[in-house]
Amino acid sequence: MSAPETLEQKPLVQVTDAAVAELRRLMARDAGDKQGVRLGVKGGGCSGLSYRLDFDDPRDGDHRIERDGVLFLMDRKSAIYLKGIVLDYKEGLRGKGFVFANPNATSTCGCGESFTV
Repeated sequence: MSAPETLEQKPLVQVTDAAVAELRRLMARDAGDKQGVRLGVKGGGCSGLSYRLDFDDPRDGDHRIERDGVLFLMDRKSAIYLKGIVLDYKEGLRGKGFVFANPNATSTCGCGESFTV
């Protein structure tokens, strides 16, 4: 009798090396005593929902993901909208900043900071 196969579970969100590096830099400079980075969604923006990225501490019921020393936190409601996203950090002629690639979004605004599902 063979052992049951186990499938590696895909993480709730993915974070690129560039995003982790920038968040580590910002945490060292600006996070104070906050333990992690909160990824969230709030109502608003030109497409209905907008992304939130803040330094915060864990709360009861949070989804927690650790990547290279950075603790990512998501409340249960936000996790529904963020499942499968890729958080990246880009620099270029149009400026620099964090970019959310959300496979659940049915439309996004021109600035990429809000979306509809």
